[in-house]
Amino acid sequence: MQWKRLVVLSCAATGVLLAVLSQAEGAAVRADGGGEPQDSESSKRRVFMSEENASTFLKRRTRRSTRAELAAEHRQRLAADERRKEYHEEQLYEWENYVEEEQDEQYERNRERVESWRQWHYDGLYPSYQYNRYIY
Repeated sequence: MQWKRLVVLSCAATGVLLAVLSQAEGAAVRADGGGEPQDSESSKRRVFMSEENASTFLKRRTRRSTRAELAAEHRQRLAADERRKEYHEEQLYEWENYVEEEQDEQYERNRERVESWRQWHYDGLYPSYQYNRYIY
């Protein structure tokens, strides 16, 4: 029973608020901060333009031709292709750097493994021919 009273009371408050707000004309503040009210005719003249000005404005703005539309679409397509190309070039560059680093690490591991094998198998008398030959 309490919730019914709450709903009725909130609906009544909303109705009163809407009735009061419908009577108000609204408040507007000028951009320059002046506080004196102005008449509605001068504000309408500033907001709306005359019919002659509107028609000349619309006459000056011609619609774009189909050729211009196609050219604009073509420019957009070219720009998208260029962005896609740059993206793929960047991805390829990153992949090449990754592969190069992996190859360098693999080369380093292989070199360390061979070096440790040489140190382990060296008996101190003479090194084997393969590792000590002179290249002319």
